[in-house]
Amino acid sequence: MDIYHKLLAAFGHRHWWPAQTRDEVIIGAILTQNVAWKNAKAAIDNLRKHNLLTLKAIHEVSISEIATLIKPARFYNQKAQKLKYFIDFLFYKYGGNLDALFSQDTGELRRELLNIKGLGEETVDSILLYAGEKPVFVIDAYTKRIFSRLGLTDKEWSYHAYQHFFMERLVKDAKLYSDYHAQIVHLGHVYCKKHEPKCTECPLNKLCRSCVPNPPLEYLKVVEV
Repeated sequence: MDIYHKLLAAFGHRHWWPAQTRDEVIIGAILTQNVAWKNAKAAIDNLRKHNLLTLKAIHEVSISEIATLIKPARFYNQKAQKLKYFIDFLFYKYGGNLDALFSQDTGELRRELLNIKGLGEETVDSILLYAGEKPVFVIDAYTKRIFSRLGLTDKEWSYHAYQHFFMERLVKDAKLYSDYHAQIVHLGHVYCKKHEPKCTECPLNKLCRSCVPNPPLEYLKVVEV
């Protein structure tokens, strides 16, 4: 929480995920797989222009029509199929009703979504947190990079170990999780870059093992399970 409050003081609330509806969150979570957000946004804008930015609308058109519009997101044929897989599941199991979907127990729903072809843990957790407002902490490449540089984690940990690290130390609160993840995304995008990080400008530089030899942090060991 010390780290979160430092980021909040530096950046303010981030109000992430950038979407107007739950449908848009889900579509964006799938389209942003393995690409920068700007690519996903371009694909989302194309869908919006053609009145296809709802799960119901995508359900009613062909995969090829969707693939053509989401080309900016790359891997567009595969992502069009992934969208269809999710939507087919939603309509078959829950009649296309997101309220019914998100009324399910979080753990059970997470297992269901992970069984859908093409949906990995980060995508599923993004859907659960940002569309379903479920208290599930999302782990991404920024999280692994930043917290391993801080010296609190090991970048080789599994997704589960990273998620366990955060969720055992934070209260279960979807709003906290979403804003914390947003802070991490912003820090990783602007300052803690993969190449040539801006350490002198980073609000966490005095806590970071990569910036100073003995930062004043209590190092915590998490056993991967």
